[in-house]
Amino acid sequence: MRPFAYERPASAEEALDLGTAGSDVAYLAGGTNLVDLMRLGVARPRLLVDVTGLLPRSIDETPTGGLLVGAGVLNSDLAADPRVRRDYPVLSQALLAGASGQLRNMATVGGNLLQRTRCLYFQDATKPCNKRVPGSGCPARTGIHRDLAILGVSEHCIASHPSDMAVGLAALDALVHVRGASGTRMLRLDDFYRLPGEDPARDTTLDPGDLVTAVELPVPSALTRTSGYRKARDRASYAFAVGAVAAALDIEGGVVSDVRIALGAVAPRPWRARLAEEALRGQPLTDEAVVAAVGLEMAGAEPLPDNAFKAELSARITSAVLRQLGGAQTEELP
Repeated sequence: MRPFAYERPASAEEALDLGTAGSDVAYLAGGTNLVDLMRLGVARPRLLVDVTGLLPRSIDETPTGGLLVGAGVLNSDLAADPRVRRDYPVLSQALLAGASGQLRNMATVGGNLLQRTRCLYFQDATKPCNKRVPGSGCPARTGIHRDLAILGVSEHCIASHPSDMAVGLAALDALVHVRGASGTRMLRLDDFYRLPGEDPARDTTLDPGDLVTAVELPVPSALTRTSGYRKARDRASYAFAVGAVAAALDIEGGVVSDVRIALGAVAPRPWRARLAEEALRGQPLTDEAVVAAVGLEMAGAEPLPDNAFKAELSARITSAVLRQLGGAQTEELP
């Protein structure tokens, strides 16, 4: 591990000043991903800025009736919050599907959003990887790629995003609050994460020193309350997704009035399936309709031999989740 300095600033302003001191400065909160990458020699910061005591750790109601989740809130606390369980079950379920109980007790909301890919080549400092060493190549294309992305990829990188929580947030149209040298701003998940393109080393649109301060959840509705998460993985616990879906559903008069679908483990960011959503609105909710809708989304996929199965897997688990949500909503009708 490269020697590094450690600072524990007394204020957010001091943390931002330290954070903008160079590209090899990293913020530290729970450290459940960053410390692992440092041990592997993948992350090599010269300075760690401990923001644990500076990040908000409360979950507060917004003036409009949504929830503002501080970036320092622990994953386990967010998953267990009664308001989240009632009004945004997809988020609670996604959090509980991720990692182990011990890690959820350490991991923060901000850190979860910023975790790096679990691609084997990225995590092995002895191997080429465009995300780690730009221009060195992407050996995953001809090597081990079963768990990697099929949507939003480029010739330079096919890494998939590992977060379960972020997929749930994408289905909720959540906003990420960011504070930086130029002030504060709010970003949708699609604008927060970036696709690899020609520059796979950058996972997000954050500028050096930017600090994630909170995540804002929308005003609860029938759509957010009728939501769920399903994850396909190789073992029952503590395993990253092979495929995942976060969905929210509203049915009126026997047809889909509104729907939100976000796919996990198939792209470099949580993949909002907007083509599939549009195809389902105004249609009866059937297995055939869902599979066809996800098929439209997958028309732009670029699978490789060992991960081509993800297209059909995504369609099947999306259908299973939506049918479950549709049945639950129908049972609640008077």
